[in-house]
Amino acid sequence: MYERRNESPLARAAFAWRLARHAALAFALMILSLGIGMAGYEYFEGLDWRDAFLDAAMLLGGMGPVHVPVTAGGKLFAGCYALYAGIVFLVVAGLLLAPVVHRILHRFHWEGRDR
Repeated sequence: MYERRNESPLARAAFAWRLARHAALAFALMILSLGIGMAGYEYFEGLDWRDAFLDAAMLLGGMGPVHVPVTAGGKLFAGCYALYAGIVFLVVAGLLLAPVVHRILHRFHWEGRDR
């Protein structure tokens, strides 16, 4: 997926497309995760879609839930979704940072550069 040590770094335009693809993937993962959270809060807690959106978005953003779950199913869902949201937060950060970190490290280790 990325260039090897003996390959030159990507041109700026190609690197911008790589960043755009990573951002699109991260955005899709966030939208999918937000939909899962909203569906779970609506089903288990009976929240309307606005409150379900708020709770799911707050968990995905790393802030924590707004409404305290009252049903047993809601409590189990909220706990599992909170664990999932924490992992998604880290995955999205990795997706967005990976191309930039790779480009920086590749410039240091590129074998074809002038010494």
